[in-house]
Amino acid sequence: MGVLLEVIELHKSFGGVTAVDGVSFDLQEGHLLAMIGPNGAGKSTCFNLINGQLRPDRGKIRILGKDITGMKPRHVWRLGVGRTFQVASTFLSMTVVENVQMVFISSHRKLNSMTKKVSNLYRDEAMELLKLVGVEEQWDRPCGILAYGDLKRVELAMALANNPKLLLMDEPTAGMGLKERLKLMELTARIAKDRNIGVLFTEHDMDVVFSHADFIIVLNYGKLIARGTPTEVRDNEEVKEIYLGSCATGT
Repeated sequence: MGVLLEVIELHKSFGGVTAVDGVSFDLQEGHLLAMIGPNGAGKSTCFNLINGQLRPDRGKIRILGKDITGMKPRHVWRLGVGRTFQVASTFLSMTVVENVQMVFISSHRKLNSMTKKVSNLYRDEAMELLKLVGVEEQWDRPCGILAYGDLKRVELAMALANNPKLLLMDEPTAGMGLKERLKLMELTARIAKDRNIGVLFTEHDMDVVFSHADFIIVLNYGKLIARGTPTEVRDNEEVKEIYLGSCATGT
């Protein structure tokens, strides 16, 4: 496995507030890297810098050695960076399979084919992904009537339709019950290993983080204060004091 993502001395300020302050880390292919920290630590800003929604003041971002710093989101996406959001982002009036087909259509630059019936385009490929994430039986239902856990699985299928090398997952289990959270992350981990996808995710549920992350980085006030395996981060005194508190010590 090689280095997939390199973040080098990333800086971003908004007015007089420093949101990201010299953050550096890397992510290997096939690994799950959790980015944790209290609210306002800079996690969302880091995500938005990586996928091109924001441009850094200083620093570099590389995917498989290619400098993507400051690229627009659509260009970053075409290089193989997928993303899911804290609030599931789907076309609620369209069916489950149509949502995934839309990503295939965009990925293959066939939006001009929208004059044709969408059901004729990439239907088999979309159904394969729905089967992979476990919602193939709901293929013909509008996304707007799905249970939230199923909606998150559809969003995962949509993120996979672009055949990503890197998957950014912002609070992937937000709004889900404990069993649903663990199942979704088990599924994500299995897909990442099978397809050699690097996954960078933020998460407030420490059970999810310590159960599924290969490595963890911890941010606080825009600075990276710790990195390592789940065991190393759990035992880090600064992390215990600043972020995990009593959760880390079991009290």
